[in-house]
Amino acid sequence: MDTEDVLLRRDSGLGRIVLNRPKAINALTHAMVQQIDVALGEWAAEDEVRAVLITGVGERGLCAGGDIRSIHADSVSGNRASLAFWRDEYLLNHHIANYAKPYVAIMDGIVMGGGVGVSAHGSVRVVTERTKLAMPEVGIGFVPDVGGTYLLSRAPGELGTHLGLTASVATGADAIHCGLADHFVPSGRLPAFLESLALKGPEQAVAEHAVDAPASELAEQREWIDACYSADTVEEILSRLHELGEPAAKEAAESISGKSPTALKVTLRSLRQARALPGLGAVLDQEYRVSTACLDSADLVEGIRAQVVDKDRDPKWAPSTLEQVTDVDRYFAVLGAAELGLGEQR
Repeated sequence: MDTEDVLLRRDSGLGRIVLNRPKAINALTHAMVQQIDVALGEWAAEDEVRAVLITGVGERGLCAGGDIRSIHADSVSGNRASLAFWRDEYLLNHHIANYAKPYVAIMDGIVMGGGVGVSAHGSVRVVTERTKLAMPEVGIGFVPDVGGTYLLSRAPGELGTHLGLTASVATGADAIHCGLADHFVPSGRLPAFLESLALKGPEQAVAEHAVDAPASELAEQREWIDACYSADTVEEILSRLHELGEPAAKEAAESISGKSPTALKVTLRSLRQARALPGLGAVLDQEYRVSTACLDSADLVEGIRAQVVDKDRDPKWAPSTLEQVTDVDRYFAVLGAAELGLGEQR
């Protein structure tokens, strides 16, 4: 089942998923998503496969997300191929979350966007001191997806709201505290962990090589984060951040202020509604509605242009202010026959 971009094989009782686009920090293509999903289906039925393991090639990280250059080209051209990609990606996220066998994710280095989707829904999620986890979508005029709003909405207090609106990077320790990961294994011990995983299984590998995570800096800031981000609007959140007089809060406000105003408002509503939804399936349904609307938004094209294509880091958002954003409802419109349709499942 090996392809150039993702290596899929059986090895010592493990179903191995190796993301193999190191120059792109293993960014996911549509074909990769489809191939992984097929492999998971096959391995589920094979007794010799006791667990699944996902890793990434290269020193930079597990996965930097989806192939957003392709999404940009799709949106500019008026094509709709991104909808098929997102549909299959979200179905894969749901498959991982409900997988019958242990699904072990090595979340070493950069784990962002779609990389969170193929790892943080697993049953054994391993981070290291090198982990840099983020949902940076608001910076490109998009909204956290791949079940990200499900995960962030269930983090302690308002920590997930902070991560979603600022696109801040979480450390391995932060990820564990926020419920995005389970175990901390120092990077130097990963080879031994993987060897133990193949020989003895996930439980024993964790027992032998996981250590107590360092203190989470994000957890230490929760008091002011909860106080500020519990507001009902992005405008009020920014007001509280500015009034607090805390340097970290001021930095957060500056970060938020540079993001797409529309994406910020849609993200906050997505997180609030996700918190009340019954499970991942229903949240993925909501995310698919939002992503579908985003594909037609000027901010998605402009955000990817500024951050990835031209790299001038100077997006011209439209609308340019939070006060001008009034049409949020359309991002949550039910899609009829085009619905993802996971809401009745767990």
